[in-house]
Amino acid sequence: MPDSGQTEGRKVDHIRIVLGEDVAAKGVATGFAAYRLPHTALPELDLAQIDTRTTFLGKMIQAPLLISSMTGGANVAERLNLALAEAAEHLGLPMGVGSQRAAVLDTRLASTYQVRRVAPRIPLLANLGAVQLNYGFGLDHCQRAVDMIEADALILHLNPLQEAVQPEGDTNFAGLLRKIEQVCRALEVPVVVKEVGNGIGAHDARRLAECGVQVIDVAGAGGTSWSEVERFRQPTEQGRRVAGAFADWGLATTECIRQVRAALPEVGLIASGGIRSGVDVAKALALGADLAGTARPALVNAVDERGTEAVVEGLTSFMRELRVAMFCAGCGDLKALRSVTLTELRG
Repeated sequence: MPDSGQTEGRKVDHIRIVLGEDVAAKGVATGFAAYRLPHTALPELDLAQIDTRTTFLGKMIQAPLLISSMTGGANVAERLNLALAEAAEHLGLPMGVGSQRAAVLDTRLASTYQVRRVAPRIPLLANLGAVQLNYGFGLDHCQRAVDMIEADALILHLNPLQEAVQPEGDTNFAGLLRKIEQVCRALEVPVVVKEVGNGIGAHDARRLAECGVQVIDVAGAGGTSWSEVERFRQPTEQGRRVAGAFADWGLATTECIRQVRAALPEVGLIASGGIRSGVDVAKALALGADLAGTARPALVNAVDERGTEAVVEGLTSFMRELRVAMFCAGCGDLKALRSVTLTELRG
């Protein structure tokens, strides 16, 4: 198990690289550009009455938009997480924190994740790497992550490609499904499993649901590529070359949504991976998702000198775009949006 200083240094690297380098997936797209919502010239709706509210983890939220897990575990991350959480509370949106392994290893870093004081009402999701269940973590560590931030659920993230190309990666994923099942059966809150940008397809989703996972965040390819992020951390040319070979790896976000919803009609389904507008959110829901998650756009705004104000502005744009898309598609609420038929462009 790495020491907390090593983990903290990696967190700082990740923030710097995501914000300063071109780490978008190459050669693979989310798939949203291939779909069109129907346009209704006479929607017979009042835009002001469009209802984007829904429930998540038993709490009402104002739009089906999750501020996805990003950061924590480093002193610089505390300010960012507080800005994100304040914005989430202001807008009535759920939020996930970044992997809490650093703070489980070193409780002095817990404050970098603890945002309940500024976000008392929103659904809040704790986060650990699932692979850590093979590296000394167990149910107690999972519960500590939940308790640390007073979370409503725990995300266990799957990142085999990132770990495989990371200089200090943890690559033993053998037997994880059984250990995930043990956590699901015993933990006091629901378990969400997410990828980090290479997608979860139908086969894996079925196995996860069968072992008790209540929500799946597909986190498909087409947005930030974590193999590209790790490429910038490589100390050798060979390491950079190997990581760079996987810039186009993964399942497109839209394909993940379609596969998982077809395989599991009742599972909670979050669409993330390259969600860059409220129109993308609308398309994701029309394809079958319950919520959409976005990360990098919110992080870019969080580092702005205006902090919370900038995050609120950015997410308000997403929410307004979603409302306009619903209005022009003739959908007064999310139930109607989920029933529309998208046009798939060919060629």
